[in-house]
Amino acid sequence: MALNLEDYYLPASLQEASELLQRYGAGAMVVAGGTFVHGLEVRGLLAETVALVDIRRLGLRGISGNGDGSVSLKALTTLAEVGAEQLISRNPALACIGDALRYPPRQILNVGTVGGCVAAAAPLYDLPAAFLALDGQVQTSLAGQQRTIALDDFFVGLFESALQRGEIITAVDLPAPAARTASAFLKLETNANDLSILNVAVRLTLDKDGRCADSRIIVGGGVGETYVRATRAEAALRGQAASETSFAAAAAAVIDDFEAVEDHRASAAYRRHIAQVYVRRALATALARLG
Repeated sequence: MALNLEDYYLPASLQEASELLQRYGAGAMVVAGGTFVHGLEVRGLLAETVALVDIRRLGLRGISGNGDGSVSLKALTTLAEVGAEQLISRNPALACIGDALRYPPRQILNVGTVGGCVAAAAPLYDLPAAFLALDGQVQTSLAGQQRTIALDDFFVGLFESALQRGEIITAVDLPAPAARTASAFLKLETNANDLSILNVAVRLTLDKDGRCADSRIIVGGGVGETYVRATRAEAALRGQAASETSFAAAAAAVIDDFEAVEDHRASAAYRRHIAQVYVRRALATALARLG
């Protein structure tokens, strides 16, 4: 299906960008890296789009860390820049981010952006699963008003988010991790350019006795219209010694947390099996990173 574009804008401010988006309503689309425009087009989701609002001139680029260990990723920071940032690559608590960025091809890493991969609200994407495991928050701007949205509340459906008309993502913030925390991410794909058949992101925090004080397990890919937080799997870990036994219990519980999709890429039974395998492996990887 061909695009029916009539206008292209390159606003110089957030205010101008918001006004354009509000003026065109459903007929406008924000672009930065633009890596998913074709994906939306072939799905017939851009039939009403008549204007592109390119936000690359808004200066929303860069990564900053605070003394407490929290990190802020501005929306137009490229995925390659995230992967090269030492604040992230040297921190085992944030290791799931680096894991997720091992999968996309270089072309996507060089132009895809933090804000774009989140705004797409596509559970087949990898990096948002990692951000969810890390309790990430989205910072937005609309007509000069700022808003903070927990990522848990951001994804509301397939390609649907909590963004209001004219609202633009300005950053993704990751809170300071607790002591003795590590994370990991795994993805099932058919080739290096493939979207997830299934992905898993985990965060593991241990107490001084080596028991699980806290965890977060996220499953994406073919599990429905949004990412799924595997609360039953997390409950199986809580208070347990971090070991193959407790990890196996969490893996066994994860299949009760989601309804696997059956499609041409994988059967529901296979996705359930892979979810169990990847939860166990990801937890073991996170534990190994704690030394």
